[in-house]
Amino acid sequence: VQLVESGGGLAQPGGSLGLSCAASGSIFSLYTMGWYRQAPGKQRELVAVVTGGGITNYADSVKGRFTISRDNARNTVFLQMNSLKPEDTAVYYCEAELIPTGSRWSYEYWGQGTQVTVSS
Repeated sequence: VQLVESGGGLAQPGGSLGLSCAASGSIFSLYTMGWYRQAPGKQRELVAVVTGGGITNYADSVKGRFTISRDNARNTVFLQMNSLKPEDTAVYYCEAELIPTGSRWSYEYWGQGTQVTVSS
């Protein structure tokens, strides 16, 4: 199972960026998918998660600015980031909880991370 992220890059304050993450491989069932971020010298923190049924949860710091969504048919999660601030600068990681084919248990998988930099 792999999580492959795309998007990110450089944006000016007030600008927008989009991230996507596709889960591939032998997946029996895909539960929650989400985004976390880690800024230099800080711990990794939750940005947003979405359940298979579409229930979302956001960090207070991004509410009203970021939108998480998913395409269950393509096992893909998206993060639309608007009104970006310099404090949004971090490496963003995709996360998924899923049951691999042939397993009884669910596991947590992570993407490789993608850099988001907000600077003028």
